[in-house]
Amino acid sequence: MKAKTNFSCQACGHQAPRWLGRCPDCGGWNTMKEERQAPTGKGRPVVMKSAPARATPIGDIEVVGEDRRLTRIGEFDRVLGGGVIPGGVMLIGGDPGIGKTTLLLQALPRLASAEQPVLYVSGEESPRQIKMRGQRLGIEHPNLLVLAETSLEQILKSVQDIQPAALVVDSIQTVYTEQITSAPGSISQVQEVAGQLMWFAKRSGVPVFIIGHVTKEGAIAGPRLLEHIVDTVLYFEGDKGHSYRILRAVKNRFGSTNEIGVFEMKDSGLEEVTNPSELFLAERPQRSTGSVVVSSLEGSRPILVELQALVSSTSYAMPKRMANGVDLNRVSLLLAVMEKRLGLHLSGQDVYVNVVGGMHIDEPAIDLGVVAAVTSSLREVPVENGLLVLGEIGLSGEVRAISQAELRIREAAKMGFKRCLLPERNLAKLERIDGIELVGITEVGEALDVVLA
Repeated sequence: MKAKTNFSCQACGHQAPRWLGRCPDCGGWNTMKEERQAPTGKGRPVVMKSAPARATPIGDIEVVGEDRRLTRIGEFDRVLGGGVIPGGVMLIGGDPGIGKTTLLLQALPRLASAEQPVLYVSGEESPRQIKMRGQRLGIEHPNLLVLAETSLEQILKSVQDIQPAALVVDSIQTVYTEQITSAPGSISQVQEVAGQLMWFAKRSGVPVFIIGHVTKEGAIAGPRLLEHIVDTVLYFEGDKGHSYRILRAVKNRFGSTNEIGVFEMKDSGLEEVTNPSELFLAERPQRSTGSVVVSSLEGSRPILVELQALVSSTSYAMPKRMANGVDLNRVSLLLAVMEKRLGLHLSGQDVYVNVVGGMHIDEPAIDLGVVAAVTSSLREVPVENGLLVLGEIGLSGEVRAISQAELRIREAAKMGFKRCLLPERNLAKLERIDGIELVGITEVGEALDVVLA
């Protein structure tokens, strides 16, 4: 009997009985791949035996929220919400070579004990390659076990024999289950393998770390269902031209989202950066035009970064607008406010805005900093070094209040800043902060008079 096949979109999971050049669901071109259907009558494969689950009154369920296990890497624990939850499934994505494997190789031995080893399953590298990387990182832990395997059934069999304290699967796109005939990395394989790993983690209490490939757009490859199945989704980001890396939580069932951890990549591996503000401001030029310091709130952590702008005359009919680290549409909106409300003529000027260090900031609290940096470059007037600029700008030119102003200002005072320009509404709710002068403003024109005085 001929096996039945269908065509699945590798981007969104849409299925069709025949091949289509363009997916009718997500609109992707050439994403439909042929997959063989599992024979009817075969239910979900049972790869591990366990007692059937029973319904329990919610009041009788034991809370195990305090049983987090620390990796003793402070930045990693911060992003996870305070440590690793037993039975948690964590998905880590990032560009090739960014440091995903390095991070987990450094963290994994710290979860091991004399009674319980930890298991690293590699579907891409041989044990000898991982050993060479471990030697470079100084990792020689006797309870760190390495398994080169891509069959899910064999992996779970080894897990039953070893009973590890934690499991790493690198990467999920290389692992396959024999119950599905499609190739590893296909949408059906990724869904089934992730579901089985989640099923194993919840019943055994073993935390599972899954490394996922990313697409050229930066999203984790495979079905979106993958991110819904897991408990925590982490993105490891960074520019290969810079030595630092940022670990960002975009989903976390056991902690705060949008929390970040900052690391520096060295020859000996990843090293924590406990004071990111000092790192990002280390090379700020003195008395340079177009340079302003703003504060970005990442989760519960305020980070001071340098925002630069360059304004130059253009010889073309259409001036160029470029932004790196901030939303270009937001920059265009602020430039329109400057033209209309401040009378600045920018239609004949190219404008470039950059967040130093490769950070990406996506919050309105830096609006005033963008306007101040652009005006400083346009007028060739530098902004004083000890000044922090905060505020959201509306279309009428008003400066609106921002969130967590006190937290941002205290971080600036700790870094030695002497003045802070902030919205009047925030100033009215703040008490005096030692070591820093607070200046409240209500309109963008008033703010520029203070900044460029």
